[in-house]
Amino acid sequence: MKMSSNAIEEISIEDLKGVGPAIAEKLRENGYYTANAIAVSSPKEISSVTGIGESVIQKIIIDARSKLNIGFETAGELLEKRQNIIRFTTGSNNLDEILNGGIETRAIYEAFGEFRTGKTQIAHQLCITVQLPIDVGGIEGAACYIDSEGTFRPERLLQILNRYPQLDPKKALDNVFYCRAYNSDHQQLIVDKLSSLIEEKNIKLIVVDSIISHFRSEYIGRGTLSDRQQKLNRFIHKLLQLSEAHNLAVYITNQVQSSPGVFFGDPTVPTGGNVIAHASTYRLYLRKSKANKRIAKLIDSPCLPEAEAIFSITENGIED
Repeated sequence: MKMSSNAIEEISIEDLKGVGPAIAEKLRENGYYTANAIAVSSPKEISSVTGIGESVIQKIIIDARSKLNIGFETAGELLEKRQNIIRFTTGSNNLDEILNGGIETRAIYEAFGEFRTGKTQIAHQLCITVQLPIDVGGIEGAACYIDSEGTFRPERLLQILNRYPQLDPKKALDNVFYCRAYNSDHQQLIVDKLSSLIEEKNIKLIVVDSIISHFRSEYIGRGTLSDRQQKLNRFIHKLLQLSEAHNLAVYITNQVQSSPGVFFGDPTVPTGGNVIAHASTYRLYLRKSKANKRIAKLIDSPCLPEAEAIFSITENGIED
C-alpha cells in the first residue's frame, strides 16, 4: 500500500511486529517515538542505546520500512512528498532569495567563514524567525541550540525580538532550548537523546554552533584524523536522520582554515573535510564587507545555482 508522508507520523511503534510494551518503553526512553525514527536508523545504533538484541531490532526496522514503503519510488511520488517541506525566513530578503524562500526543513545548512562574519548572528536570528506565525514567514516551531563555543546569548535574542511584535518575548525565550556541549562525546550524546525533546516541544530547528570545535581540539595530528572523521560522520548523519524523521531544519556553523597550497585567490577553506561537505544540503560561505555588511555566498546546493547576498548585522539582527 502506498502511503503519503502525511501518514508517517500516524504509525505507532506498537503497530510494528516484535514491539511489545517492554520494547516500546525502551525505544521511547531512548528517543525512538515513531516508526519513521526507527526506519531511518541502523540496528547497531538502536541496539547500542536500548540494549535490545540486533536481530530483534533488525526485524522491527524491516517492518517499519515496509509499512512506510521505504524503497524505490517515482520522481513524481517524491515530488508530491516534498510538498510537505516547509520554509521559514532568515529575516533577510536578500538571503531568502538565494535560498529559494528561506530555510527549508529536512535539510542541513552549513555556514562557514572567519570570525565575525555573522555565523552565530544568523543562528540566533533563526531561533526567533522559526517561531513566527506562518503568515509572516515563520512555521510556529521551537528551536534547540547546541553550543560548543559558549557564544549563545539570550540577551541577543531579546534584541532581535524587538523587531518582531508578533512574538511575546517571554514565550519566545521559553521556546529556545539551550544545551552547552563540553566535549565531542557530550555533543554526540545530546543529539542521540534529542528525539524526545523534539516530539514534546515541537522543535523545528536544531542549531549546532560550532560543529567542529570539540573535534578539532580533541583530535590533534594526522594520526587521529581517521578517528575524528568517523565520529564527525556519525554525528552529522544523526542530525540528518533527525531532520528527515521529524521534518525539521538543521543549521550548523563551521570554522575555517587557510590552505597553504593556494597562492592565488581565496585560501580560506572550511574544516571537517568531505564528511561535512557531503552531508550538508546547502553550504554558505560568509565573509566580511565594509562596516557592518556581510556577504553570503551559496556555494553548494542540490538544486540552486551559486549566488551571493549582502546583509547587515544590526541591533535587530541580520537585515538587508
